[in-house]
Amino acid sequence: MFALTRKGKTIIVLLGILFSLIGPAQANPRYAAIVIDAENGAVLHAANADASRYPASLTKMMTLYLLFEAMEQGRMSLNTAMPVSAHAASMPQTNISLRKGDQLRVRDAIPALIVRSANDVAVVVAEALAGSESGFARRMTAKARELKMYNTTFRNASGLPDNQQISTARDLATLSLRLMKDYPAYYHYFSTSSFTYQGRTYRSHNRMVQNSPGVDGMKTGYIRASGFNVATSALREDRRVVAVVMGGKTAQSRDQHMVSLIDRSIGRATQVARVSAAGAPAAERLVVSTRTVRQTVRQALQTQAPQTPAPAPAVVAVQPVSLTDNSGWAVQIGSFRVPEQARDRASDAARRLGDLAQAQAAVTEVEISNRKLFRARLIGLEENQAKSACQRLSRQGMDCLVVRL
Repeated sequence: MFALTRKGKTIIVLLGILFSLIGPAQANPRYAAIVIDAENGAVLHAANADASRYPASLTKMMTLYLLFEAMEQGRMSLNTAMPVSAHAASMPQTNISLRKGDQLRVRDAIPALIVRSANDVAVVVAEALAGSESGFARRMTAKARELKMYNTTFRNASGLPDNQQISTARDLATLSLRLMKDYPAYYHYFSTSSFTYQGRTYRSHNRMVQNSPGVDGMKTGYIRASGFNVATSALREDRRVVAVVMGGKTAQSRDQHMVSLIDRSIGRATQVARVSAAGAPAAERLVVSTRTVRQTVRQALQTQAPQTPAPAPAVVAVQPVSLTDNSGWAVQIGSFRVPEQARDRASDAARRLGDLAQAQAAVTEVEISNRKLFRARLIGLEENQAKSACQRLSRQGMDCLVVRL
């Protein structure tokens, strides 16, 4: 025992300040992070970005990528029912308590993976797509190589502990970008805050989507070996960044650090975009933007060849809208490569719901790099109306999603 002099106390305070200034990379051996400008691929921040880390439930982003791929190829739909095996039902928490012999629809599996991060659901999807979880893990790794995620290996579909299941912050940022680029029609799922299954409502682990300005998705993850991980996409001031933080000591400290990185990176993004990122690794160019398609739709309507007059009711007016109109609820019917297809699909859905006067057929455009997609939607609905409309369309064999604008 000894008494500290005033000088000794001053030294301790100074040491405390010094240690508080030591970066997370030095204080935490599991820490890794990267922030990428989604428009031009410039790396705005990197710390241990290529160091091997355990992805934990960020693994489920690849499970979802392969599920979206199957849906895009027509091998699965939102209404596809997937069987639950004994292996899937045996998965530990976090899960949604599936039982052997149950059937799980794809439309329930997607939010279960994102919101609940359900391990049993990950195995159900894996077995539905590849016959076995081990076979699916091989597909996951092969897809990782295809996406240039060269430092990633998957051994399971969920992210449960496995010493050989590794990735990097850079690879997971690449996966985040490719999810947005390749399957924009499904990106809105990553902002889902809750979902209900079998009468039970589950809340999202991802507090950033609800609490952080500009954050509109992605995924969290945790196992003891990895610490707290998160992949995040944020749009502010017309700049979108994708960021990954791994190895957080708590979910709260991880989120706080992510917010700090986004704040600093958004501020730099416009300036950095004008300068070639000398020495920066090559990255996929990704532009995620929205705008009205009024002129495109008008031209399509004017140039369309005359058709045999349709029976009553009259042709449904299709409203070109902007995704910046953030009000109400919508029913999304599909995404198409040309506006005419989207217009026809929206009109067809509106006709099927002729007694739902509030529904307005609409077309929105999403630009992904040089690729455009046109979304068919019914807008002008309240939440209960949108859900009812989607249920009715589903019973008629039309896939749909309920979307909050």
